[in-house]
Amino acid sequence: MHVKLEQALQILKDLRLPSAQINERSALCLLALTDIQPDSDWKDAKQRLIGVTPIMEFAKEKYDKLYAPNSRETFRRFTLHQFVEAGIAEYNPDDLSRPTNSPKAVYHISSLILEIVKEFGNNKYNNLLNIFFQNQQGLLDKYAMARDEHRVPIVIDGKISLTLSPGEHSNLIKKIIFDLSALFLAGSRLVYVGDTESKWGYCDKNLCEKLGIQYETHGKMPDVILYLEEKNWLCLIEAVTSHGPIDSKRYLELQELFGKKEYELVFITAFPDKKILNKYIKDIAWETEVWLADHPTHMIHFNGDKFIGPYQ
Repeated sequence: MHVKLEQALQILKDLRLPSAQINERSALCLLALTDIQPDSDWKDAKQRLIGVTPIMEFAKEKYDKLYAPNSRETFRRFTLHQFVEAGIAEYNPDDLSRPTNSPKAVYHISSLILEIVKEFGNNKYNNLLNIFFQNQQGLLDKYAMARDEHRVPIVIDGKISLTLSPGEHSNLIKKIIFDLSALFLAGSRLVYVGDTESKWGYCDKNLCEKLGIQYETHGKMPDVILYLEEKNWLCLIEAVTSHGPIDSKRYLELQELFGKKEYELVFITAFPDKKILNKYIKDIAWETEVWLADHPTHMIHFNGDKFIGPYQ
């Protein structure tokens, strides 16, 4: 990668853009907005009006990066829009009344960002960054606040309190903990809950140690683990909204991870509804259970014993 592209990526990281915008496309946009060419110095950065197509042409001519013509919307929606939201660029500064879908739409780098970019590599750079953040909250911070506002809260027995990242997947996990466990695994204890952001929504480390579970191997953990002490069942539950039922491969992985202990294993795949189930039904492993959140009082048994339990 060209050194100017690497430096542009570093500037975007320093401006606290989300990881989705830390990529080559975004770096090229920053370079085009400031007219920084491979042999330019950052102190020579300029503020100029430029549209999406000229940005793509700049990428091709100056950095030999060719994008298909239909990538124009990707540049606009997934980089330049975020630049504007973060205060890095301004949209149609020459004519604020210009329609959104106008072919004449243009952008330019904001004045403070221009000054920051010019000082890249100098002592003044960090001071200007601090001034920018005092006046304009970073987009990453904005997004983080939005996520916090929509996180899924879970309180169990008035003792365990946790929140999961927002989304359908976390809502399904919440239903597993409250509905599935109450209807089919009454009295079970919560061992572990994964989270799409942190990977560790909750983990009872003492219980894990008692059961001999290596909880640090979280990359392979199922979404939810419940332990029913009365029957000595360890219930491994996958919450499926977009991928990952317990298929034959996953079944063997979980057996390898948990199957060499004193407890017996119960494998459950949870779906929000039949529509999602139908997408994955051909993949579901035998000797497992399937639970639907919109029909919580029913359990589908893929062979095995008549009622929920470990398969002998």
